[in-house]
Amino acid sequence: MWQWLLRGADAARHRARRKLWTADQTTGRRGEDLAHRFLQRQGMTVVARNHRPPSGNGEIDLIAWDGDTLVFVEVKTRRSDEAGVPGRNVDRDKETALVSAGRHYARQAGIPWERVRFDLVSVVLAERPALAHRKDAIRAPGGYNSRS
Repeated sequence: MWQWLLRGADAARHRARRKLWTADQTTGRRGEDLAHRFLQRQGMTVVARNHRPPSGNGEIDLIAWDGDTLVFVEVKTRRSDEAGVPGRNVDRDKETALVSAGRHYARQAGIPWERVRFDLVSVVLAERPALAHRKDAIRAPGGYNSRS
């Protein structure tokens, strides 16, 4: 029953956003809402959304705990998959900005960098949205995914 109520709340929020935001902003936020619920169903605990450090360099869409690992999640959303998988649009500059924002958050939260991971969730908003979660999608020097 909770899932039904949460979906209804997400849909109402999405309708309200369409009145105020551009189509791209609405699409991106809808994808983040879906990714948030998806990660919760996977057992992760989302603790922050749209974190931007004071420097303004990079924004982290979702921050979650996966067990004892702090996970920074980039969400890429497309209205269809005609242009390819949404996650392909994460380039080196975007990765650098995400790692920089992640370092700031981890430092402020007192989380050792070895307990940090960067994931990517791709969302395609078809009639029935499709989500794909790639763990360790971004390599952060000295981070979780550089351990041997």
